[in-house]
Amino acid sequence: MDEARRVAIVGAGPAGLFTAAALLAQSPDLSIDIFDRLPTPFGLLRYGVAPDHASIKAVATTLARVFDAPGVRFLGLVEVGRDVTPDELHAAYDAVVYAVGAADDRHLGIPGEDLPGSRSARQFVAWYSGHPDAEPQPLAGVRDAVVIGVGNVAVDVARILLKDPAALSATDMPDAVLAELQRAEIEHVWLVGRRGPEHASFTTPELRELLETPGIGVTLDGVDPAAIDPETLERHARANVAAIAAAVAASPQVAPRWLHLAFWHRPAVLRGEDRVRAVRLEPTAPGAGGDGLEVAADLVLRSIGYRGVPVPGLPFDDGRIPNLEGRALELDGSARPGEYAVGWIKRGPVGLIGSNKKDAAETAAHVLEDLATLPRRRLTDLAARLAARGVTPSTFADWRRIDAAEIDRGGIRGRERTKIEAWHDLLDLVRPDA
Repeated sequence: MDEARRVAIVGAGPAGLFTAAALLAQSPDLSIDIFDRLPTPFGLLRYGVAPDHASIKAVATTLARVFDAPGVRFLGLVEVGRDVTPDELHAAYDAVVYAVGAADDRHLGIPGEDLPGSRSARQFVAWYSGHPDAEPQPLAGVRDAVVIGVGNVAVDVARILLKDPAALSATDMPDAVLAELQRAEIEHVWLVGRRGPEHASFTTPELRELLETPGIGVTLDGVDPAAIDPETLERHARANVAAIAAAVAASPQVAPRWLHLAFWHRPAVLRGEDRVRAVRLEPTAPGAGGDGLEVAADLVLRSIGYRGVPVPGLPFDDGRIPNLEGRALELDGSARPGEYAVGWIKRGPVGLIGSNKKDAAETAAHVLEDLATLPRRRLTDLAARLAARGVTPSTFADWRRIDAAEIDRGGIRGRERTKIEAWHDLLDLVRPDA
């Protein structure tokens, strides 16, 4: 009887786990190792979904069932490019699927962008989500914040800044994050889009949740919703424009916190000496004139898109691993047999978490198709190679220990869970006897 085919999946986020599930649905006897550089699976579900979106985060419970399959292992604390090379993975597995996401972000490319107080929304999300690599995001003295971008990440960030911290106290936010939000005295948050609301990429439920944040007023600059013909819009765009118009019409005259929507504007320069003090917004509407807006800002968060990061030893082009429907390619278009891409590193940083399911099914189908024809090779022993380098992967049992500790920590505070965000605390749970 032939030995089970061995597949490696690099990245334990939604794309990687959807791929594992799709592979097992067609070929339950596969041996699948799922690698991640963190000791915690679930990727953006754990570290990219807003803490107050518990229903979306619950998808992790479904994805975790992948690890119940007898041939599936989780190998955390292993970073490809640092602990193991793509060539070594290729030598140890019949197929290697890269699901490494997009871990960087785009820049504005304007004067003042490097001033203190100008930050990345990606970093801000990592901080409030308890990512162990996240830098602290001090909010002392921040009364005016500007969020550049009109996608769901921008909407999430604006909502977290405007929301009463007491309403977040039941979430899994780390204690230090909650404490910083409670100390903050934010009064104004600007959300800036270079096109109109009918072009924005945020989804209607997320937009409405922001607009309906208790205790806020809403203003609108750069566009008159009544001048937009709803008959020319697709359904979701029509719903977005209507939601904004309704929120502005219903806004109180006086409010402790304000959401200011500025469409058809883009940042031209961030002003300040020692730190950001203001943002100059210039109009972008066709035929628009005028001087634009000067907006006070103690904090500027750019949310204009993610970017993939090259994996040492793999081809990389325009933020992605070159591929044809998930089959990895060289830069010249020739094939890399046995190597695949899925998720954002395959198609670019677009789509919601659920978008990865169809994408994963396409890649998985090609993996299975190729495994049926690729000749069997003598595979190397990756475990021995890692051990020789002093690399000890964490396991799914280690994750369960982290999971239980977070639930215990939350129970003490009357919450469902509280994130463990410090590397040393995570590693203590992975290796309790070290």
